[in-house]
Amino acid sequence: MVTINLALQGGGAHGAFTWGVLDRLLEEDDLEIAAITGTSAGALNGAALKSGWLRDGRQGARDNLDWLWAQVARLDDLAVPHWMQAWLPTPAAVSKGLEFSPAYLLGDMLGRMMSPYAWGPLYENPLEKVVAQFDFGQVCAKEGPKLFICATQVRDGKVRIFEGDAISTKSILASACLPTLFQAVEVEDPQTGIVEPFWDGGYTGNPALFPLFDADLPDDVVIVNINPLVRDTKPVMPNEIQNRINEISFNSSLLRELRAIEFVQRLIAEGKVQEGAMKNVRVHMIADDALMNDLSVATKLVPVPSVIAELKEAGRRAAGTFLAHHKDDLGQRQTADLVRMFG
Repeated sequence: MVTINLALQGGGAHGAFTWGVLDRLLEEDDLEIAAITGTSAGALNGAALKSGWLRDGRQGARDNLDWLWAQVARLDDLAVPHWMQAWLPTPAAVSKGLEFSPAYLLGDMLGRMMSPYAWGPLYENPLEKVVAQFDFGQVCAKEGPKLFICATQVRDGKVRIFEGDAISTKSILASACLPTLFQAVEVEDPQTGIVEPFWDGGYTGNPALFPLFDADLPDDVVIVNINPLVRDTKPVMPNEIQNRINEISFNSSLLRELRAIEFVQRLIAEGKVQEGAMKNVRVHMIADDALMNDLSVATKLVPVPSVIAELKEAGRRAAGTFLAHHKDDLGQRQTADLVRMFG
């Protein structure tokens, strides 16, 4: 049995890619998940996996993830018949069409001109109806994978980690609270015990890796990356510029932690830090940057059923490729080339 930790990025509806990755990983009977750290969509995926796992093992986790994304897409069945796939527009075409649709452009303009507080009694967070249906007795349980939810404390701008009984509907909504779309979520700060406003955890930890450095947890961290690290084309249109700003912002905290991990690895390798004095994390990444380069913030914010279905299948393929090439490396060696990434 190989035991790993999972680090699940946020990225709105693009979190359906993570759904596919998890669905494929859960098919591996000899792969055990010790802990999950998640932000935004990663927090929802992590909570759904854990509660389903405690209810009915691996199949329960898969079923609960299916339920979650059916709720997000407001469909009972996200499966697209094989014969129909050739007739559907590609996710890239859907993304472009959505970006330039009058309805999306109007919504984007209103989002830049109006505060979410301006809606008064008409305001609601559409995710609340979904998250409130989680079984928090299972989500917060000591049994099963440890779960860490990341959010950003508005007052001091620092990351906060919710775990155990501190995980609630509000803390998960806080982790997914984009401040231009949603009112800040007020929840008890796990550090101070004071009720404070929180925003999306992606600004400070997307996701936070440091909760996984506990000595009792395994050394292997599998990061499911949603936001592409590299875009080779220069953004020139306003929508392209805003999209790349979004990606860079939500990758920055993860890259800082990965750089710190690479630094510690060098210190240990050079004998400057005694073996065992610091956690020697082995990093692995599952991603599909080619697909994510074809998408944009539009399909993050608007859950298009056909795109969600394609993202799930892409996640399953990416996880399958990772397992085919690197499953034997888990527990043995790192597969993410951090030296090249930061060289």
